[in-house]
Amino acid sequence: MSSPVSLGIDLGTSELKAILLDLDGTVLAHAGVRLSVSRRHSGWSEQAPQEWWQACLQALAQLRAHAAFTRVACIGLSGQMHGAVLLGADDRVLYPAILWDDSRAIAQAQQLGAGFADVTGSLPMAGLTAPKLLWLKQHEPDVFKAIDCVLSPKDYLRLRLSGERISEMSDAAGTLWLDVAHREWFSPMLRATGLAPEQMPRLIEGGAASARLTATDLGLSTDVVIAGGGGDNPVAAVGIGAINAGDGFITLGTSAAIVAITDHAAGNPASAVHSFCHALPNRWYTMGAMLAGASCLRWVTRLTGAKDEQTLLDQVQAQLPIKQPVPLTTPLFLPYLAGERTPHNDPLLRGGFMGLGHDCTPAMLGYAVMEGVGFGLLDALRAVQSAGAGVGACALVGGGARSEYWAQLLANILQREIFTLHGSELSACIGAAKLGFLSIGQGEKLVQAGMRVKARYLPDATQQAALEARYRKFQGLLAAAKTLHS
Repeated sequence: MSSPVSLGIDLGTSELKAILLDLDGTVLAHAGVRLSVSRRHSGWSEQAPQEWWQACLQALAQLRAHAAFTRVACIGLSGQMHGAVLLGADDRVLYPAILWDDSRAIAQAQQLGAGFADVTGSLPMAGLTAPKLLWLKQHEPDVFKAIDCVLSPKDYLRLRLSGERISEMSDAAGTLWLDVAHREWFSPMLRATGLAPEQMPRLIEGGAASARLTATDLGLSTDVVIAGGGGDNPVAAVGIGAINAGDGFITLGTSAAIVAITDHAAGNPASAVHSFCHALPNRWYTMGAMLAGASCLRWVTRLTGAKDEQTLLDQVQAQLPIKQPVPLTTPLFLPYLAGERTPHNDPLLRGGFMGLGHDCTPAMLGYAVMEGVGFGLLDALRAVQSAGAGVGACALVGGGARSEYWAQLLANILQREIFTLHGSELSACIGAAKLGFLSIGQGEKLVQAGMRVKARYLPDATQQAALEARYRKFQGLLAAAKTLHS
């Protein structure tokens, strides 16, 4: 009998990716379909779930050309977290999916208060799912009354693939409706948003079998098993091998986060540190999250008129070589282009440059942006440590990991070894495919294996004094930034 292949699907915000993975951990084929975000009003962020399904069909059509497609035995799902997909009794989508970076529910997050934060693992924040449902109850009462089930984004794909309403612990933890330590729905928080446990999907673990494929015309057998899967960060952790207490990684994509794996629920809600369930049983992770990461570099690239990000990075390296301490007169940057979570929990906070002069160049602005994101991650790291989570050497994943300059700068700022990995740009897809294998009783060694290290970056002691001085100035700017929206 031919060896099985796992299909890993990752529903991102800007792209749906899919891969075929064999039991040796080799990516046999991959496909991607771009997605767009609707912003009907300031602070709103929405997508149509039906478009996710069409993107999924397009990605599978691309993979179907590969000979290994006929050997697919299992499917694993990964996806953007905290989104709200609202279903009627007939599984019809009632309203556009409200995404993780939507900030319309600021007032509702405040209304929910911090009373259950120790159970749910996080303070109520506009970006999490529960406040969005309270917003709908108050502003779209007819839609709210018609809700029969609330799903996370990747679980809508499962529904279309299998007809089943099922979620798993890691995505459920991101809703604010889960008792994170006990890994079960938490009725008091559901009631606080006007919902009942009957309106939630059934919960399983990420590597468990959730359903069998029922969707036809995909070119796949109905014997294909669909794993529980997970949210994008925990599934990326499975992909890179961050599965044991003490493992840590930094994700530097559209948003940014520092993640520490733990063997117990360990959050610090007061500092906006999340404690979520891992995609594997008996494991959790503590996370400090930034709402803007590598997207800040994309923004400043457009702002300066550079041809592309690499062009700007080349200019930064030429003018401000990574091996030389940065001049203290270089501008500072607050990376709050979309507000901030850890440790400030302030969706209205906004970014800015300080210390601009006539002599400022695009390279100086590019450097300031990368450094500012690094300082934001240092804030998040300290908050994560305050929750009792240990953070040692960190893998760096996401689009920002392509820049060697940025990786070295992060090592210098965080005073940690930073290492990059071969294939990490597909880490969530690979993690999803690994969970797929677990759901058919295979791939345990593959989950333990992780990914090959590409490069290691050690802190440069000659930079420490200058960066610490700049970090103190960076911290001093927060009070002024907050007054702009008070």
